[in-house]
Amino acid sequence: MGLVLGHLRMPPDVFWRLTLPELDAIIRGSFPAAEAPSGVNRSTLSALMTRFPDRPREVP
Repeated sequence: MGLVLGHLRMPPDVFWRLTLPELDAIIRGSFPAAEAPSGVNRSTLSALMTRFPDRPREVP
């Protein structure tokens, strides 16, 4: 509510008439999506699995 009323200076009566898809579009448009992190390739995963192998837990 603060974003729409304060930052965008939308009048309260307009805010309360917004549909959820409209509000979602306003919020998404105000905060651009960050670039998705790239995944780990197979060779990096293999190196990590070698360096940090799974081991059974020791039960005391």
